[in-house]
Amino acid sequence: MCSLCGILGCDDHWSSAVERPGVYSRNDSRLSRRREAARRLAIANKVLHTRRMKVEDFHNTSYVLRGATGATTVFDALAHLWPEAEALSGKPFDPLDPALLAALEERHP
Repeated sequence: MCSLCGILGCDDHWSSAVERPGVYSRNDSRLSRRREAARRLAIANKVLHTRRMKVEDFHNTSYVLRGATGATTVFDALAHLWPEAEALSGKPFDPLDPALLAALEERHP
């Protein structure tokens, strides 16, 4: 995706806690939603670190994934992270791989 599409997109995924009338969310304020988004990025970066990759928020509208070689990609929803990581690295990426989870548990108990 080009940078412009990444900027114009939105992260309205089912897992995003956004304020909706009549829908309960513990993240009912802008600050608490930003805190939750930062927490998700921190967890994703722990997983990505195993591949020498990093994801960052880009102006609250999209995400930038950086690889070990300096290659980058921009995408609009955190739900697209794992396919983007596979495409950028050229290797399959399973964030639920038992060996990966065991290594993460060992590093971050």
